[in-house]
Amino acid sequence: MATTRNPAAPAVLSPRALNRATLERQLLLRRSAMSAKDAVAHLVGLQAQNTKPPYYQLCARLDGFDPAELAALMESREAVRIVTMRSTIHMHTAADALTLRPLVQAARDRELKTFRKGLVGVDLVRLRAVSREFVEERPRTPGEIREELLGRWPDADPQALGVAARCLLPLVQVTPRGVWGRSGRVALTTVEHWLGAPSEPVPSPDATVLRYLGAFGPASVKDMQMWAGLTRLREVFERLRPKLVTFRDENGAELFDLPDAPRPDEDTPAPPRFLPEFDNVLLGHADRTRVIPPRFHGRNGNGNQAYGTVLVDGFLAAVWRLGDGASSPGPGAASLTVQPLGRLGRAERDAVTEEAVRMLSVMRTEAGGTDGHDIRFAAFVDFGE
Repeated sequence: MATTRNPAAPAVLSPRALNRATLERQLLLRRSAMSAKDAVAHLVGLQAQNTKPPYYQLCARLDGFDPAELAALMESREAVRIVTMRSTIHMHTAADALTLRPLVQAARDRELKTFRKGLVGVDLVRLRAVSREFVEERPRTPGEIREELLGRWPDADPQALGVAARCLLPLVQVTPRGVWGRSGRVALTTVEHWLGAPSEPVPSPDATVLRYLGAFGPASVKDMQMWAGLTRLREVFERLRPKLVTFRDENGAELFDLPDAPRPDEDTPAPPRFLPEFDNVLLGHADRTRVIPPRFHGRNGNGNQAYGTVLVDGFLAAVWRLGDGASSPGPGAASLTVQPLGRLGRAERDAVTEEAVRMLSVMRTEAGGTDGHDIRFAAFVDFGE
């Protein structure tokens, strides 16, 4: 009688193997020549809770990056800042903003339910219509939105009213907010009004799962759910299983990936990279040990405050910031302080210094000039203290 052989067990990927695969997808193993717009799309958006991190994210990833290129995308409305994944502001291409926001709307609906005590007696259908008309007349500040809604529902909680408008409507922060070298207060209008195009119907998540794996894989179902702020994605991965390959991590979790996606050897060199606070490579997985060593868990932030991160050999090894309150290193010079979380050898420090000088040279508008750079190493002390 013929016997049926069991299929081979999925290969086990070490944290270093996952690290190198993720860095390659994230354009951090070697810098890419792609345009800023193509990079924003490839990465499925840039974390943009603060205005400057998107520029530093692309500085770390693109060869020949100029902050003016990304600023131009903002000003031409080819890129926008909008609440999407994990209820946080991301910078997306215009096309992605019109599709990804409807995809994560269910998560915004769940968020709104947590504020229901402050919305007793509020007609949410009417609130949505009133808010849309108000912000599409002209962009409005969050305070103006709350004041307008409080005039309609004076017994409601002002914060809950503002959250309701943000959850019910796809609001973008309009320029000049977020434009490199400029400043502006937060002013909001709908993405449809800002782009002059309707939002897409709620899309199937299948395409976004494949894009996520292309930028963050190999990854588990839980990883993608953490990145997107969505639930119940298991059935989507099961539907896509015939198109995917699977692995296991060292803890036995099943990892999915695109068959032809790059998975470099775990010994592939990974040069130092300076990342801003809240970079998605640090937030894109439920299990973050592929980038953050367990011994450094929680060391790159203090509560809701996150620090700039330095990757050495692909992993979190230090935090950084511009300036340190010391005397100025000279006209047009920029001061940057690196705080290693563990010991860095001489060659590692030299490589980190070289990368810091490069970053400051590219980001000269923010750093203050190009006449000189003062790179300092200091013992780790929590910046929040």
